[in-house]
Amino acid sequence: MTILINGIGGPTPRSIARALRWYSCYRRYELIGTDINPHARDLYDASLYNKTYLVPPAGHPEYWPKLEQIIDDHGIEVALVQPELEVLAWAQRAEEDKLPCKALIPGYSLAQTLTDKARMTEALQDTGWVPPSAVIQADEESYQEAVEQLGFPFWIRSTSGSSGLGSLKVEDEAALRNWISINPGVKQFIGSRYLPGRNLACKLLYYEGQLLRAACAERVQYIMAKVAPSGITGNTSFGRLLNEPELVDIATQAMERLFEHAGAPKHGFFTIDFKEDEEGTPFITEVNVRHVAFSICFAAGGATFAEDTVRLLDGDTRFDWQYRMYEFEKDLIFLRDVDARPLLLKENQLLNSQSD
Repeated sequence: MTILINGIGGPTPRSIARALRWYSCYRRYELIGTDINPHARDLYDASLYNKTYLVPPAGHPEYWPKLEQIIDDHGIEVALVQPELEVLAWAQRAEEDKLPCKALIPGYSLAQTLTDKARMTEALQDTGWVPPSAVIQADEESYQEAVEQLGFPFWIRSTSGSSGLGSLKVEDEAALRNWISINPGVKQFIGSRYLPGRNLACKLLYYEGQLLRAACAERVQYIMAKVAPSGITGNTSFGRLLNEPELVDIATQAMERLFEHAGAPKHGFFTIDFKEDEEGTPFITEVNVRHVAFSICFAAGGATFAEDTVRLLDGDTRFDWQYRMYEFEKDLIFLRDVDARPLLLKENQLLNSQSD
């Protein structure tokens, strides 16, 4: 089966490709990869991809002609589209015309809402599922309104993008001003109540109106955390695979509201990010319209979302259409690094620095 994976220079597409190569038993795969960066490492990884292509970015006049040619040349049956800009492009194309191959793509209006953290937060503002928040522009009046509304400390980040872009816990007005001034590439920020608790993720797979699969995890530490002032790079190095149906309940209720708000069908793959407050109450901080970088760790633990997606799009008659929350062994953790296969072990196996 020939599969297209977009944006292969990023860690999330790599995670998906490896999940299919290492943990999927459904079919043998020929993986075709694309990226817009000629320096993307995986463009040159023949062990992972059968063929790769440098392509124009989404929105470029040659984007679709190039992709259509690749899809035709290789007889590609399924695309696993990950970069947000490409998800948006494919969602818009799905509304206006037929997609060049099968893909699990959310409705365009929903994708627009979810790729803008401010719009997502506003859509859920009266539910109690999101923290108090304020949009911050790079001007004096906007600073003051955010400070009056949120107080210090609060969490600031870009309203778009991933990998913790523009993220910082700000303690006072000087820090706020300085942080905005040294991030001129960020056009709009969102400030939110600072939440010191666990950083959680809930994955939900919807297909043609049905919720079919779910799973939860905790992000604990991040790869290259020291290079980011916030300590968050968006690429988890140590985390826990969790069994938390209550978190799934909140995530599904929030998605019901978001589907309704956007007038969109219940269709697509979503990663809902949560942060807990001092008392352990979870609040939604972000909803991704795609997998995230540690998806391979879910696959290693038995939650094979990439394979599930491929089977659904392929019309596999053996697929179990009953809803399933993936469950993991108790106290199961994962350890990741940039280029290494993830390791799964029990938390009590972690080495103790204290002498026995």
